[in-house]
Amino acid sequence: MDDRTSLIELRGIGEKTQKLFQKLDIDTVGDLVRHYPRAYEEYGEPLLIQQAKPGTVCAIRACVTGIPNLRRIKGLSILNISVRDASGGMLLTYYNMPYMKSILKSGGFYIFRGLVQAKGKAKVMEQPRLFSLTDYADRMRCIQPKYALTKGLTNQVLQKAVRQALSAYEFEEEYYPKWILGNYGLIPYREALCSIHFPQDVPALQKGHRRLAFDEFFQFLLVLRQNKGKLSSLPNAYPMRDASWADRFLESLSFSLTGAQRRVWEEIRQDLSGPRCMNRLIQGDVGSGKTIIAVLALLTCVQNGFQGALMAPTEVLAAQHFETIVRYTKQYGLPFRPVLLVGSLGAKERREAYRRLEDGDANLAIGTHAVIQEKVSFHSLALVVTDEQHRFGVRQRERLADKGGTPHVLVMSATPIPRTLAIILYGDLNLSVIDELPADRHPIKNCVVDASYRPKAYEFIARQVAAGRQAYVICPMVEEGEMDGVENVAEYAEKLRLALPDSIRVASLHGRMRPQDKNRIMEEFASGSIQVLVSTTVVEVGINVPNATVMMVENAERFGLAQLHQLRGRVGRGAHQSYCIFLSAIQNKETMERLEILNHSNDGFQIASEDLRLRGPGDLFGVRQSGEFSFRIGDIYADASLLGQASEAVERLLEEDPALEAPANALLRRHLERIASVGVDFRSI
Repeated sequence: MDDRTSLIELRGIGEKTQKLFQKLDIDTVGDLVRHYPRAYEEYGEPLLIQQAKPGTVCAIRACVTGIPNLRRIKGLSILNISVRDASGGMLLTYYNMPYMKSILKSGGFYIFRGLVQAKGKAKVMEQPRLFSLTDYADRMRCIQPKYALTKGLTNQVLQKAVRQALSAYEFEEEYYPKWILGNYGLIPYREALCSIHFPQDVPALQKGHRRLAFDEFFQFLLVLRQNKGKLSSLPNAYPMRDASWADRFLESLSFSLTGAQRRVWEEIRQDLSGPRCMNRLIQGDVGSGKTIIAVLALLTCVQNGFQGALMAPTEVLAAQHFETIVRYTKQYGLPFRPVLLVGSLGAKERREAYRRLEDGDANLAIGTHAVIQEKVSFHSLALVVTDEQHRFGVRQRERLADKGGTPHVLVMSATPIPRTLAIILYGDLNLSVIDELPADRHPIKNCVVDASYRPKAYEFIARQVAAGRQAYVICPMVEEGEMDGVENVAEYAEKLRLALPDSIRVASLHGRMRPQDKNRIMEEFASGSIQVLVSTTVVEVGINVPNATVMMVENAERFGLAQLHQLRGRVGRGAHQSYCIFLSAIQNKETMERLEILNHSNDGFQIASEDLRLRGPGDLFGVRQSGEFSFRIGDIYADASLLGQASEAVERLLEEDPALEAPANALLRRHLERIASVGVDFRSI
């Protein structure tokens, strides 16, 4: 078996199971072995109930006492079960699992594992997992991988498929030259892949993670460095020397640019009128005013007789950008003639948008990546602005160049990356930083609390909604069973509907939903018809709701500080005071001190630097950072030193052998050609 082998070739996987795997974008054996665990769990010896501390995940061996009590409220079934051991008692609660009443017999002994919580003087476990004595003993022998799942596909089924795939997988010969393996302490790829899926211990897991993360960083940076020269030497095919419309627009605005905004705008003006094609990144915290700078650049573009394009990661955000541009055009008499180009457009509307762009009637296209699809032809596209997109890389430039031009590129990002990392990751871009917030921004009020605060948080959310506001609630997981003791979107939305007044509409959102369903939910939240949105970090970018004033993050200890700051940036975007509540299920001193940094700072770059300092290699039991770099396993914060080493290795390799023609690098060159042939294209990251 190799990367291209269909998943259906594995024993036990029929058409029905294959369709479930496809929901996770797993079509081949190669996809499966690269579907790395999202988290890991260690199963310790069962504790006495008296030893089980609130805020920890543990197992107890206890006897069911009395008859389980099943009741229904608002369509939600709630099963309460009392258990005891020699040291004391505990209450277990199961939501929407009425069948557990027939499984758990009074007087029977079972092992339950979950998050221990304190409710008054009582200890409680919600949704604990049930184990037989032999099954639990097996799990104690090694670290358990936990995979991203979809409804109908269990962790056990996925583990079984991965074991089978690894046993039959045809591993290629080691492709790194010996000096890279030796200098950076990398284990063989086969060993790394086995260790990342089924580690015998923490050191084995760390070694596997190191090798696979190095691979990702190295291959990405190699492509980046190889293309840096191409991009930096592109001549300016669309010089823009007249910026008088931008000057008049600035004079008409009711506010003045900050010093940082003025500095960045001047850098962009020089790029647009200079001898080389612009290739610039604007890094700025949420609310720092990147969008107005993009509008100035696009205004200069159309004034000089060219076309511009503005791309956003979601249809909802693209539509919001479109509405902003249309409002500015009407209010200030600007020369924009924009079209909205998103996937949900009807065929007739799409054809009309294509026609207007091709003949030059429209001078600005605003949309998602649909803007640069094959059927779109521009009359004179001179500037592409991407907002919180995955990188606008070489592949996209090539696609546009094939249409007859090499436009200027301006990338906007609110991802707080320390400058030391940004220089490595954005090595092909000139970097501008907006490090100053407008004076009229309301600082967000933060609090870091334990799970016992949850009822008060619900009351606060209800009061905010009663006042006409909206709220986000973030959970680390999508569905139950992905990880013990961690809140998931599917169940949490049901519990929240039970806890909040009936008049409040609660909806859920996650990345595995169909795109049209995601867009519908985001549109309804943006319009105010949904008051509380329970979501994964999919809302980290791509939605702007000024009316949302509360961000509540469950299991905040599972996230990096930089990502928590990104999530916090979804509120505080309007005229009303906003609040962020970080709930931590783990209450040890180190965890609470780390989260307290968010309590004392709203500066994303300072927080990112602290994240870099506090998170180190081996932090493999939390939820991986997301963001605009599509690394499957590498984390730019926890693996920052490894990223630096990969950059160092790439620089040396290209200095000694720029075309990878030396015999010692033949296998590496062949490996890069192979992964490109199976669809792993680092040019698009």
